[in-house]
Amino acid sequence: MTARSTPHPAVTVRVFSQRLSATPRGARLARRLALTQLDAWGVPHGTVVSDTVALLVAELAANAVTHGRVPGRDFELRLSLVPGSVRIEVTDTHTGERPPGPGAVRPPAALAENGRGMVLVDALAARWEVLDRQPPPGKTVRAEVDVPNWLALVKATPLWPLDRSARR
Repeated sequence: MTARSTPHPAVTVRVFSQRLSATPRGARLARRLALTQLDAWGVPHGTVVSDTVALLVAELAANAVTHGRVPGRDFELRLSLVPGSVRIEVTDTHTGERPPGPGAVRPPAALAENGRGMVLVDALAARWEVLDRQPPPGKTVRAEVDVPNWLALVKATPLWPLDRSARR
């Protein structure tokens, strides 16, 4: 007797990936690109999800530029619309000290001028983690923001945004 195979739903529905220069300008562009991509996926500007993703991208990109910069190397922004959430991944090639993971983030001293970025990530992301970059060297910080009514959003947006006829 053989078991019936049941089809598995696709895990990732939409993906956006862009390499950016490891400069403050690249970090600003990452945030703008993320907002534009979310809007194309049906997550409008000014919503809680859009604002949260924008803040997380800004913090992670700023960290990649400030702490993960390797001269002559870019960082990568990857957004994925996965079942129930938007996944943000920011990857750099720095091999030094890694940021603390979930549960290990400590708030900075009251008058400290920096150290709040990962506190914000820890507070705003539904889930997050720090992974080794594949292929090495470096790391990827992955964070997810839950999206209410995710299934309706996926059904409403065309798979190929360049197909203008699907938008009419």
